[in-house]
Amino acid sequence: STSMARHSKVRAAAGETPPPTDAGVEGDVDAAAATPTGMKKLARSLGITRQSTLQWTSLALIVTTALMIWRVLVLTTHSDSPVVVVLSGSMEPAFARGDLLLLRNERRASEVGEVVVFEIDNRAVPIVHRILRKHENGADWEDDSRLMLTKGDNNYADDVALYAPGQRWLRESHIVGRAGLLIPHIGRLTILMNDYPWFKFGLIGILGYFVVTGKD
Repeated sequence: STSMARHSKVRAAAGETPPPTDAGVEGDVDAAAATPTGMKKLARSLGITRQSTLQWTSLALIVTTALMIWRVLVLTTHSDSPVVVVLSGSMEPAFARGDLLLLRNERRASEVGEVVVFEIDNRAVPIVHRILRKHENGADWEDDSRLMLTKGDNNYADDVALYAPGQRWLRESHIVGRAGLLIPHIGRLTILMNDYPWFKFGLIGILGYFVVTGKD
């Protein structure tokens, strides 16, 4: 404006340097951004953002792929828990502690001699043992009236002591699946994570760190 121009002329006549205007400041910033150094900083910032986006996308893809594989196993094996890890030596020498079992769960009656995975009421961890004997009760297996008794190959006694209080037999509804494919020793890492929670959280943290911070 006229007053600002007159004030600047007075300050110039007095030998003082007039203060920079807003337009001058913006011009300096634009000029700095247009320099090679500014362009390099901008490019570096965009590169970091792109790399972080790719790393988080990779982590999301890994998790999604794992969930899809699990879902495919559930559908193909007809079991809600298609994979289990043998946690004890009760089935040695057939299965050792740390072996991984892929289950199958066809719609049929379980037979004596089959290795089954079953769940007990109020017990979170399923058990992998062999059917020792059963009672037909003259009924079809689908009505869940057949009774079965299980035992670990390496145990001296049957599993009655492992069942829920007052329970002496298993029914088909207790069966999660039947032992199918065996992969030896691959489940030992799961046992370590189960026995030592700090190891599990540490391993998850390390893997997450490498996925997020890893280079392309």
